[in-house]
Parts: sequence; C-alpha cells; structure tokens
Amino acid sequence: MLGCHIGRNFQVSVSGGSYQDGLTAIVHGAAPGMLLTEQEIYGDLLLRKPGADELSSPRKEPDLPVIYNGINAADTIEGAGNKNHTNGTPLTIVIPNLDRHFIHIKQYQDTNRTPRPGHASYASFMKYGVNDDAIGAGIFSGRYTSTIVAAGYVAKKILAKLGIKVFSYVKEAAGVACPEMDYNEIYEFTQRYKQMRCDLDPFYQEVYVSGRINMEMRFLEKMRVLAEIENEIDDIRGKAPQMRPQEIADKYGVHEILCCPDMDASNAMVDACNAITRTGDSSGGIVEVVVQGAPAGLGEPVFNKLDAELGRMLGIGAVKGVEIGAGFKVKDMTGYECNDQMRSENGEVIFDSNNAGGITGGLTTGQDIVVKLAVKPTPTIDKDQHTIDKYTKENKALSAITRRDPTIVGRIWPVAENYTAMVMLDNLMAHYGYQAIMNAYNN
Repeated sequence: MLGCHIGRNFQVSVSGGSYQDGLTAIVHGAAPGMLLTEQEIYGDLLLRKPGADELSSPRKEPDLPVIYNGINAADTIEGAGNKNHTNGTPLTIVIPNLDRHFIHIKQYQDTNRTPRPGHASYASFMKYGVNDDAIGAGIFSGRYTSTIVAAGYVAKKILAKLGIKVFSYVKEAAGVACPEMDYNEIYEFTQRYKQMRCDLDPFYQEVYVSGRINMEMRFLEKMRVLAEIENEIDDIRGKAPQMRPQEIADKYGVHEILCCPDMDASNAMVDACNAITRTGDSSGGIVEVVVQGAPAGLGEPVFNKLDAELGRMLGIGAVKGVEIGAGFKVKDMTGYECNDQMRSENGEVIFDSNNAGGITGGLTTGQDIVVKLAVKPTPTIDKDQHTIDKYTKENKALSAITRRDPTIVGRIWPVAENYTAMVMLDNLMAHYGYQAIMNAYNN
C-alpha cells in the first residue's frame, strides 16, 4: 500500500489496521544517544486513546506501545550506560490491538455491504476491491493515528532538546470557541493537562508506574504481560483514581475532559457537544497547534514550503481544512492590515503582528508558528441514514450506530501536535545541514 510514508530526513512508515493484530510505526532518522522508554511514549498515546471520557468512543483500547527495534538492548560495553538509548538504526514501535473482540468484528461483517456515509468505506472498496480491510475501516480508521502520535513523540522529544516547543489544544468544539490567550500560558496549561491525564490513567499507573512492564524486559516478556492485560482491561479501568472535576481543577488548574485552557469555554464545549449527542448526532471543532523556538529561515521554497508540508495534516482522519496564521481571514483584509510589519529593537527583529503564522515564502520568520485544523463531525452517528449496497449498488438503509465518538476534536489535538513535530524535525535536519555547508564556504 502506497501513501503510508512521510519525510525526507526524519522518515516515518506506518502499517496495520483497526482490527488487525496491531499497528506499527517505523522511524528513520532518530539520532543515536537518546534515552527512550515505552512509558513516556504511552504518556502521549493515552491522550488520544478512546474510552477515556464521555466525549470519546467506548472502545477500550489501552494503546500500550512496545519498542521492538532501534534501541540498545544492553550497554554496548560494560558500564557504558547506553542501554535503552537509540542507536541510529530504524526505530520500530508496535501498538497491539487488545480490545479486538469477535462481537465487534461480527457487527462490521453484518454491515460492511452498506458503506457508512462520511467514512472511507465506499471509496476504499472501489480502490482495493473485495479484499479491502473493511473490519473497523482498517488503516482508514482513526486508530492509525496512534502511529502518528508514537512516532511524533520521538520527534517532539528531539525538538525539545533543541529548544523547540510543539503544543496543541482544542480551540473550538461544537461551535464554542476558546478566547484568545497568551501562548506561553497555553503551553503551561497543556503540560499540566498531560500530567493530570498520566496521574489519573489506570493503565499508566498499573502498567508502568508499578513496573508491570519495564525497559529491563525482553519483547516476548512484554507480550506475555500484554496477553494478560488483554483479559484484565475492565478490571484495570476500574482502578482509575477517582477525582471530582473541581478537585482536578484545584490541583492541576485544568478541565477534567478537554484540553482547552479556558475553563468556562471547556464547560460550554462539553455542554454543547453533549446536547448534540443526545439528538443522536455528532459535532466537530478546531484544533490549534503552536511551535515556539524554531529558527528563522527553516523550510524550502516552491513544492516543499513549510506551510505546504504542514498542510499535509489533511492526511489526519476527519481533518478537512488547515489554516496557517490568519488563514482564510486574509480574504477580508487589506494588504496593510495583513502585512506583518517589522522593526528592530536592540538588534532584534520585532513583528507587529503574526498573520502569516510564522511562515512567509515557505520559510520560518522566527515567530511562533500557528496552525489551525478544522475537524469534521464524527461520521458514525446514532441516526438512520440512507446508503447503498456496495456489491449490487441497490439503495439501502443504514441503522443507527451507538458505539462511536460524540466528537473527535478532543482526541485529534495530540495527533496534530505530534504530526507537526515530525514535519518540523524533518525540516530542521535539512536546515542544519544546509546551514553547516553554507557556513563552511563563507568562513
């Protein structure tokens, strides 16, 4: 299958499907020497996984990753201290599907003749024919985004070491928008939100904090434990630490469900989403991603402009639009209003505005990079719809489906964050190489 690979310097290949044995992210370009653990990767995966709250699907996948290749299995010489450090070879991260039950497979088998409107099921059948992986939508399922989160976490960790922050949050849900806020304040909020989710996630505590799976274990030992966990999912979920919303707000300063930095907006978003859900329908929203600390001049011209590369986030399932900076609002501006005028203060370039979103000509300006993603409503809804039989082309009725995400926007922000990290690191590696060669000629 083509289309499952991205990058030139930092490259990622993904594989698997919603109801296959699992999914895989293969990362090329992670430099040697970085300590990497499954616990920290899972710390980002748990932000995306289903079944975490009232606004997500009831599927109970824990999304527990296993690092299969790409790190040292032992110190390379006695006392070297480089066990579990990346070694420069391709890094393989496996995410087994543990909540894969026949009852759910049978539900897909019973309905796969009638494509779900809004899903890829009709188009993928036309492309791949009768062998199309239609159980749970295969690689067209939102489950594949777990591979982006896993691989993107690696990129994000490298960027952080280089002083570049990548963070994301829910900007709008069900028509309710978060007010404009200082990005430094939003960054601090996102870090507290992530800490809250780790502290209260039962699998994070049961599997990693308790040491049930640790980096001293071999792959087969980890798989044995995961086979046990597959039969304990409900029991482990029942061990989730219990905190009331106000207790969470008091301790962490965050909302208990949504990664939105304004509490009033978060509550209004949840209320609006739930109101739509009660009618059997679904809702969408906007995710915003911010990059701070990227050097000026990063990117390439023409076909590989950085904003064009970020526009590839249309490849995230349910994303139907990508805006950089002011985005479509520029159509209503004059040139004078739209231009980000600049001045010099103490030898530093200061911009009066950031309508360009930190990118002009496909190259970074040194300002914050700001990207917005429009997320469509969940296509699986609790309403009867009309469709066709994909084999006979007869008109058919599709019954309401209750096992679904009321909205996807609350789970897409970590995908967007880590996808952005992959794009940024890929371009940063090229930028550093280019600058090193240029400096060698000019010095």
